[in-house]
Amino acid sequence: MRETRALVSVLGVLLATGWAANHFSATIPVLVGDEGLSVTVVDAVFGLYAVGLVPGLFLGGGLSDRRGRPAVVLPGALVAACGTAVLLASHEPLGLAVGRFVVGLGAGLAVGAGTAWAGDLGGTRGTVLAGVFLTTGFGVGPLVSGALAQWGPAPLRVPFVLSLVLSLGAVAAAWRLAVPLGPRPGVAAGDAPAAAVPDPVRSVGRALAWSMPVAIVVFASATVVLVTLPPRLPADLGGPMLQGVAAISSLGAGIVVQTVARLRAWGPRAGVVGLLLSASGFGLLALGGEDVGVPLFLLTCVVMGLAYGLCLREGLLDVSALAPASHRGVLTGFFYVVTYVGFGLPLLLTVLAPVAGTTAPVLVLAASAVALALLRSAQLRGGHPAR
Repeated sequence: MRETRALVSVLGVLLATGWAANHFSATIPVLVGDEGLSVTVVDAVFGLYAVGLVPGLFLGGGLSDRRGRPAVVLPGALVAACGTAVLLASHEPLGLAVGRFVVGLGAGLAVGAGTAWAGDLGGTRGTVLAGVFLTTGFGVGPLVSGALAQWGPAPLRVPFVLSLVLSLGAVAAAWRLAVPLGPRPGVAAGDAPAAAVPDPVRSVGRALAWSMPVAIVVFASATVVLVTLPPRLPADLGGPMLQGVAAISSLGAGIVVQTVARLRAWGPRAGVVGLLLSASGFGLLALGGEDVGVPLFLLTCVVMGLAYGLCLREGLLDVSALAPASHRGVLTGFFYVVTYVGFGLPLLLTVLAPVAGTTAPVLVLAASAVALALLRSAQLRGGHPAR
């Protein structure tokens, strides 16, 4: 029972950190409409999250392997909360930039190491639930903040206050419930000692070879619908809630499919399905062109959300199953770094649009996702080495 409470508290930290990382997107229309900031400035501020995230992910996972998960995850979540406090206090470009960078840095420290910590406490179940709860934070945060920003008082205050309270409460609960039961760095129940691993280098290579193909499309699938689809809807549709609807439609589908996959014990071929769903989503984007109707918008969000959920789950399970226990944190962090490369895809599509249009680039992405699905199918012909 104590172990279960500890795992739940770590999952709470991941949910609150995912919330802090992504709910900012729902406040963008308010910053542009009420504060008079340009779309370019706000988009740049939004992207600074990734600038802080990458070093946090690289440093956090490896540091947690050496120093223990709590020593990285809880300070990381507090750093993200400090970034939220900066966003609450200042809505000038400099304050927003600093706040988003600090949130990204803290999230990077907490997410990779926190996922590894959940795996240490709960094994495969903990790893899968880590993806589910992180996705829940990513999806529910913009929905709630969008509703508060559109219909509540103080639209640039209340959403950040709520996120700050959630982060501080989650850290306090994990400190009380999970830290006393924290395992030795990088060692989960049932893991063999590191000395029993015959070839750690080979194990690291296998973990990367299996997880990287699905990692590439995780956030590439999610961010494309969150960023590029809403502006293509009819002009009378807009506002903070539109971002929330896009987030909950896509990431909500990701939550559901990860939960179903866990309950039904879907095997590693689910990664092939996820890649093919991503290819289908890019095909739908090509079909929509410049003007997207509401039905196609919702369908594309759901399809890409399913792709996101399955690919995130399969990649995390590959890392958990194949990585040496002593390297699980750093490899989980590296996996997330590759997934977050997808955050740059909307900008890339915007840059290419004047030259290549909107259809040709997404058709290339669809073909690339099909190629990755064929690669994973070829890997699976001999069976998965650990699942």
